[in-house]
Amino acid sequence: MQFMPVQEDPKQYLDLLLLADESETMIESYLERGTLFVLQEPEGVIGVCVVTDEGGGVLEIKNLAIDPQYQGHGYGRLMIEKVAKHFASSYAILQVGTGDSPLTVPFYEKCGFSYYTTLPHFFIDHYDHPIVEAGKQLVDMIVLRRHISV
Repeated sequence: MQFMPVQEDPKQYLDLLLLADESETMIESYLERGTLFVLQEPEGVIGVCVVTDEGGGVLEIKNLAIDPQYQGHGYGRLMIEKVAKHFASSYAILQVGTGDSPLTVPFYEKCGFSYYTTLPHFFIDHYDHPIVEAGKQLVDMIVLRRHISV
């Protein structure tokens, strides 16, 4: 299994990226300033992760998506650990912004993240349609953080 940054044509992974973020415009905005990683087996790509430098020693996961056939097998957690290890000597904090969803918040908490802050009305202000996850319309963004420095 390989975990590696994508050097060329990150849009070739758009189908996977859209699993974690429904807005191609939003994806393009952070792809331009971020690093896209892929987790790959010989049969193909299992997952993708985009991270951005937010300044002050903070690295942010902007998109983490696992191909549906591989979900629930620990690959999301594995990608987070690989990102943390890759950047541990350069960053102190890894953060993620997500909707207040019963699917995502508990996942990140199990991966060692803790509540940091809330960005009110983020999904209302930044998306042109309602974002619904697990039957709940997302309104606020919940920002979670964990320490990654060595």
